[in-house]
Amino acid sequence: MSNSEFQEKLAKWQAKVDKLQAKHPERKERFTTLSGLPVDRLYLPPEPGPDYAAKLGFPGAYPFTRGVQPTMYRGRFWTMRQYAGFATAKESNRRYRYLLEQGQTGLSVAFDLPTQIGYDSDHELSRGEVGKVGVSISSLADMEVLLDQIPLDKVSTSMTINAPAGVLLAMYIAVGEKQGVAAKQLRGTIQNDILKEYSSRGTYIYPPKPSMRIITDIFAYCAGEVPQWNTISISGYHIREAGSTAVQEVAFTLANGLAYVKAAVDAGLKVDEFGPRLSFFFNAHSDFLEEVAKYRAARRLWARLMRERFGAADPKSLMVRFHTQTAGCSLTAQQPKNNIVRVAFQAMSAVLGGTQSLHTNSMDEALCLPTQEAVTIALRTQQIIAYESGVTETIDPLAGSYYIEKLTDEIESQAYDYIQKIDEMGGAPEAIENGYVQREIQEAAYAYQKAVESGERVVVGVNKFTAKAEPLGEILRVDHAVREARVKELAQLRSQRNNQAVQANLAALKKAAQGDENLMPKFLDCVRVYATLGEICDTLRGVYGEYQAPSTI
Repeated sequence: MSNSEFQEKLAKWQAKVDKLQAKHPERKERFTTLSGLPVDRLYLPPEPGPDYAAKLGFPGAYPFTRGVQPTMYRGRFWTMRQYAGFATAKESNRRYRYLLEQGQTGLSVAFDLPTQIGYDSDHELSRGEVGKVGVSISSLADMEVLLDQIPLDKVSTSMTINAPAGVLLAMYIAVGEKQGVAAKQLRGTIQNDILKEYSSRGTYIYPPKPSMRIITDIFAYCAGEVPQWNTISISGYHIREAGSTAVQEVAFTLANGLAYVKAAVDAGLKVDEFGPRLSFFFNAHSDFLEEVAKYRAARRLWARLMRERFGAADPKSLMVRFHTQTAGCSLTAQQPKNNIVRVAFQAMSAVLGGTQSLHTNSMDEALCLPTQEAVTIALRTQQIIAYESGVTETIDPLAGSYYIEKLTDEIESQAYDYIQKIDEMGGAPEAIENGYVQREIQEAAYAYQKAVESGERVVVGVNKFTAKAEPLGEILRVDHAVREARVKELAQLRSQRNNQAVQANLAALKKAAQGDENLMPKFLDCVRVYATLGEICDTLRGVYGEYQAPSTI
């Protein structure tokens, strides 16, 4: 690239920044270090090489290596979310309102296991799990309590829900209606990523084909009715938690993303109609600089794949906008206060890598649900990075580091090799069905565990620098009595609602599922008359059946 071409691209980027500044000025008029030294918006090499534009470019422009927004955190910080939910809707609502009062800027809802796999709290298989790893939600009545006094026109909400994602989104829309907030005003994300459930996490219900149909129905419905909603969060987080490497996390996540895009295009949707609302979810693990490079590589690779394979033209369709959560699998029950330090470094890697949203784990999560003190420290970690560390004053501050750029190139290259292998198998669903993805993750997890047990990989407080355990103070446990109360609440709901309307709407849902009608309006009809999550999911089970995982041995 000649100097004149470089200057032309720089001028275009600067014009974009100026236009943005007119509407949304940067956080401060002047950015400086603590010593008063000026900090520029963007730093560039003195003499850009021939491939600078293709490999790095400018923030907010293809290939998005340096970030998806022209001014990144100089414009505004990432959304600070704390993933939370436990016991009942009332208790979780109390925690959400506390976190918002402490400066959290978005909600992130954790659901209990029965909710995640489409069972009501009073189902026999729910015993021992109600409210344990998240909040118990069985009906619109529960969602109303969960979001009480939370203004849905002002707060962005992320919901970690997959197989029943359309039903929970319908409940959220219905609560918005009751608040007087139109669906077009709602902002947030549903995870809605079923492929990684088959390979890495396990909270699936239906087989892949009908599951993909439900996902594309959500894409189509939200494109017209809930345009500000992120209809999927394509998740590498759980792939990494299952034991993958950073390269595998990028590869398998993007391969799943390609499968969703292909399914939507095959269903008749135009890529630039739904592409801008795709989002991603990555893990922030402990290898600090590799993590920074991972995010940059993922952005560049996805932009190239979307342009080359699907002809995406809208820049927003090419962007990897992503939420990050620090690595739960890195937390240790031994010396749990060390987790505060781990989380801080992991969160910093996500910020240096350009995340749009961040959750920081609490120090006690290897032992229990986060206490209020622990979750406050986790949130303060984000705020200290944002307001005190100085890393948000300039865009992509590690760009140009020989090591970072080499790592970025290698991760991109090796991830692309994986994607090509998956293409040869027919795509991500086929690679998951034949157990390839699962075996690759299992082998990586085994290699890592062997390295820890041999001492080759040091985990402080676990295999080196051990000490007699000091007990944590408060431990948050969910009482088994929660289920008993939930059973009574559901019995009361069923006795007071219009059961004739419930049955009529469930029958309409069944008919739509047997045909090709979009299911989202049917989900809405069902939840509005207080059909329960279990009743809706059981109706679909009756049509689609349940998925049985293949052996990977």
